[in-house]
Amino acid sequence: MATEQAMAALAKKISVKRAGRGVRQIAKEIGISPATLSRVENGKVADLETFRKICAWLKEDPGAILGMAPAGPTATEVRVHFRKERAVNRKTAQALAEMILRAQEAMQRAEDF
Repeated sequence: MATEQAMAALAKKISVKRAGRGVRQIAKEIGISPATLSRVENGKVADLETFRKICAWLKEDPGAILGMAPAGPTATEVRVHFRKERAVNRKTAQALAEMILRAQEAMQRAEDF
């Protein structure tokens, strides 16, 4: 799914769940600024942390919103989005990916209880 389509789908989900409540109130619930919520609700691309917070508030799988198949326990690839466009060396990127995978596994085990 193209980024624009994914952000439009996210914006619609936000609008439906917001159901006429104020932007400031909902932004506070989500933990983001009202300006950021307004931008995302108008179809702009959210940074990774904002996207995560909004998905948690919506109780939606971020992958589903992006049109991706759910990752199973055998997922071996993790993509990381950095806010600044600096290059990260391969060793650091691999360490970050491993850390993220372990955190996801730990969270999944905690949810299973």
